[in-house]
Amino acid sequence: MNGQIDWAELFFSAEGRAARTPSLVAAAILIAVAALYEAIVGPTLHWLTGWLAYPALFYCGACVLSKRLHDRGRSGWWAAAILFATLAVWPHPNGFFNFLFVLVLIWAAVELGVLAGEPGTNRYGPNPLRPVAAAA
Repeated sequence: MNGQIDWAELFFSAEGRAARTPSLVAAAILIAVAALYEAIVGPTLHWLTGWLAYPALFYCGACVLSKRLHDRGRSGWWAAAILFATLAVWPHPNGFFNFLFVLVLIWAAVELGVLAGEPGTNRYGPNPLRPVAAAA
């Protein structure tokens, strides 16, 4: 991302790293879009249009999560566990297994929303907060 936020890349590519603030903004946008979609569509068309809306939202969510996980030095495949836990507890958790999924979501919130990314370059790319200096 080289110091600039490329929103299309953030939402549609799982390669590279993303800093905490753009990732949190992107997550808030995806949650707002999902809530707006559910409020507008309602239960009557939800079963029909959900086949298009939810895969797109989950793809974008997986890309954002993968980039943030890469910034923390973790594999992007952890995004699958986070998205599965989100699906398991939506719209509200109940039961013992959902308690375990909530623990996964709490871990994800701390790992991705509170802790800073790895300083310097890691195996997923350069630090998004420190742009690479152009050769003079």
